Amino acid sequence: MFQWKQKNKVAGSAEVTDYPVGNELAVVRRLYKSMSSVGKDAAEVRGALEDTQRVVVGQAEAMGALAAQLQQVQASQAAIRQATQQTGEAVQRARTALGGVGEEVAGIVQTLRQVTDAAGDITRIALQTRLVAFNASVEAKRAGEAGRGFGVVADAVKALAGQVESSSKAIIGAIATLDERVDRFSRELRSDAQAQARQQRSAIHEAFADVEADVEQITRSADQSGQTMQALNERAGALEREVQHAMQGLKVAFSCSDRFLRLSEEVIEQIAETGLEIEDSRYIAGAQQAAAEISALLEQAVDAGQIKLAQLFDEHYRPVAGTEPAQHLTAFAPLAERLFPAVQEQALQLSDKVVFCIAVDRNGYVAMHNRKYSQAQRPGELAWNTANSRWRRIFNDRTGLASARNQRPFLLQTYRRDMGGGKFVLLKEAAAPIVVKGRHWGGLRLAFNF
Repeated sequence: MFQWKQKNKVAGSAEVTDYPVGNELAVVRRLYKSMSSVGKDAAEVRGALEDTQRVVVGQAEAMGALAAQLQQVQASQAAIRQATQQTGEAVQRARTALGGVGEEVAGIVQTLRQVTDAAGDITRIALQTRLVAFNASVEAKRAGEAGRGFGVVADAVKALAGQVESSSKAIIGAIATLDERVDRFSRELRSDAQAQARQQRSAIHEAFADVEADVEQITRSADQSGQTMQALNERAGALEREVQHAMQGLKVAFSCSDRFLRLSEEVIEQIAETGLEIEDSRYIAGAQQAAAEISALLEQAVDAGQIKLAQLFDEHYRPVAGTEPAQHLTAFAPLAERLFPAVQEQALQLSDKVVFCIAVDRNGYVAMHNRKYSQAQRPGELAWNTANSRWRRIFNDRTGLASARNQRPFLLQTYRRDMGGGKFVLLKEAAAPIVVKGRHWGGLRLAFNF
């Protein structure tokens, strides 16, 4: 059992503050150092878990994207299979239709021959007409003046008969050429049919067979690809389940690390509350003093009419266009930029271990950071902005919200601070509440190195 000595007692109250004496003092200080070390280790573990979580979440997103792509590939394969099936059916219809084409071509050949015969008859008739017209013309000349009119008609008939004969011969020539072409195609079709009967392959059927072979090859490839995709789907499903299992494990690990971290923080807080001087005491006192000064400045501003109480508690955060990370403005931001630096910059002089001192509202909004971290953003330079332009931003992570909403006399936390560009700094933080006109406005965050 520790032996405790009463340090002070407030008259008329039950408040008693004791502190250990003798060897117990050394034991408590060793306990403080041990718990501080545990807190540091727990914060590092939690940071490592956060890194792992980002990787796992990225894997989960990648698996989701892969699953969507696999579904698209399967849909495309189904479309290919359907198209190849339709192509095969079209080839079969073409084979069937080919026989009908052969019959139609034979009919065309027969019709062309009939036309040729008719044209030959016309030629013969035209020749006979020319002979008759020639004889009539001769007789008209013999008749002299009396046969002149008849001779004119005979000459006209002879000329027309010559034109008919020429046209008929042109028709016969064109039909002969067409007949030759059609007859050649007809012979090809007949030879194709004969080749089929002899189980031989003609040029046309070889073309059809090549098309069918290509279609079958495509079908086989699509089937094989489908089997591969099925295997990929199964493997992707297994990986997704593994990722989900890993995420569940991370949640458990987060809970454990948070319990260790909070336990170390609570033990240190309890030691600090005894009044025993420890390494964190000066930072706790510094945070409480700065919080009281900020509270006083804000109340004075309200009393002086510089800002209305409703504006001071404004939670309408208006995004600043083109900022990354995102910055915001509120009704009290201009006042904070004017008043807070005097207190915040002075707190940096407390120790060379102090990293920053900021006043935040209940939602973790930092209207004005320390001047070295309140630089104008550089377009397109996310890592630089993350490290150097930390004002007008909302830090609503576990640590940020806990400090912002703490209403106890002080709060101690240990955490990793993201400096951008993959750089992190392990910090301790003392927070104290900021109260304005009896209302909890936010918290004063004083961060310092180990």
